[in-house]
Parts: sequence; structure tokens; C-alpha cells
Amino acid sequence: MALQESGEMYLETILILSQKLGQVRSVDISEHMGYSKPSVSRAVGLLKKGGFITVEKEGFIHLTDEGLSLAQKILERHTILTELLIRLGVGNETAANDACRIEHVISDETFEAIRNHMLAHNS
Repeated sequence: MALQESGEMYLETILILSQKLGQVRSVDISEHMGYSKPSVSRAVGLLKKGGFITVEKEGFIHLTDEGLSLAQKILERHTILTELLIRLGVGNETAANDACRIEHVISDETFEAIRNHMLAHNS
């Protein structure tokens, strides 16, 4: 099942929160993203149905292997694109916001070229 940008954002958020908090619940996602609880509940249901997450009966959310892989890919894109934009002279907040939009539409080929360039010129 292919995800839309919003689904990818939820997976990235779950990964970030799990690294920060250890355990993630819908309320944590809602607070972090600034979305209503019903919106988060709907998204969690779709991600669960798609096989990207599991939800314990206590409400704790975990990424499946597929969900984790996709979340790591999106987070890596966000991190590298943000760094590239900052190196180009874009302000930190603008760079992070623009990277967030770019990370979902950029092709794998273009991202690989950017990653390789950043690794080769890591100074």
C-alpha cells in the first residue's frame, strides 16, 4: 500500500517520538503535530490497516518493519535536505519546513545524488 504525504508524516512523527519518549500514543502524536485527536485516530486506523503500525490494547503504537523502514527513509530525507538547504544559506526554520515538503516528492534518484554529494562534501 502506497502512502500519501500525510501518512509518511505520521510515520516520521511516530519514529521521532519513539526515539524521544520510548512509548508513543495517539495523544503524543496529536500534541506533536498539532492535529485533533479524531484526525490522528483516523490516520492511526489507516496506518494499522495498511500494515505500517500495530497498536497495543493499552494504546501504545509501534512501527512494523515496513513502517519503520519507510519512516527511517523519510527522516533521512528530511535530515539531509534540511542540512543541504542550511549549507546553501537558508535559515534553519525555513530549511526544515521546505525540506519537509520536498522529502515527499523528490525521486529516489535525485535524493541519492544529493546524499552522495553531501557525503562527498561533508565539511
